[in-house]
Amino acid sequence: MIQEKTRSEYATRTITTIDKRDHISHKELIREYIEPGIPVIVKDIASNWEGMGKLTPEFFKTHYGHIVKKINGVEYEMSTFVDLMMKATPEHPAPYPYNFNIEDYFPELMKYIHPQIAYGKYDRINHPLLPRFMMKGTEIYEIFLGGNGSFFPHLHFDALFCHTQITQLYGSKEFIMFSPDQTIYMYPKEDNHKISQVDYFNPDYDRFPLFREVRPVTITVEEGETLFFPSGWWHTTRIHEPCISFGRAQLNGSNWNLYIKDEYRAWKKYPFVAISVYLYGKLLGQIMNLQEKFIPVH
Repeated sequence: MIQEKTRSEYATRTITTIDKRDHISHKELIREYIEPGIPVIVKDIASNWEGMGKLTPEFFKTHYGHIVKKINGVEYEMSTFVDLMMKATPEHPAPYPYNFNIEDYFPELMKYIHPQIAYGKYDRINHPLLPRFMMKGTEIYEIFLGGNGSFFPHLHFDALFCHTQITQLYGSKEFIMFSPDQTIYMYPKEDNHKISQVDYFNPDYDRFPLFREVRPVTITVEEGETLFFPSGWWHTTRIHEPCISFGRAQLNGSNWNLYIKDEYRAWKKYPFVAISVYLYGKLLGQIMNLQEKFIPVH
């Protein structure tokens, strides 16, 4: 039987501010932020991406105007949505989230978001021995489009205990974040412990009195900047201008065991598949750990 670990596996101290850094080496990023489990915004790490300045609202309207996304039961073509997001206000926001799996909807755009950034010594999600079906339960690469007045509807932390990378391709986005040690105030849903029952933007303190104790960190990620934060960090977002974000999941040694256990749970209704995924994942993690001992970091 697979034993559950306590939340101390991904707990970290409460952080009140998030650094913004530029000209930081990969070695410094790992030593100062990734290994200690501290979020950071890197201002220039994606500056060489071809997508910067290219993946604009007009670009998506022109090239993908026919693509349809359903939000709250209503279908919106990309061309219509872009018009809505460009004229949105807090009083009349565009529907949200308007997000797409890049590999499913426009894989040709992957070339615009290179070079990929490893959240650790190695980009484990793209390891040749990790099949894509073993990422069941999350989207690896996503594009989010939104307008002024929109906000993410759920306070949550990300699926499969993945670390998170968000790069602002166009416009800015505000993040409201809570370190994992504040989980005791979050009232996780019984059927999905990664989502809070609390509406952050309109909290019911009679139902959720402990939520008064939370200590959020609020930060704006500007166009061209990249936010990295570790698994287990609760967050939601708010938008104050038209924006396009690129998000991707990240895996490294610190969240690998949590990820493998969550994959086991995702496949649990197929017991043979679940245990096979778990055992293979544990073995692959050991192989990756060994490989990473020989990878130089600069």
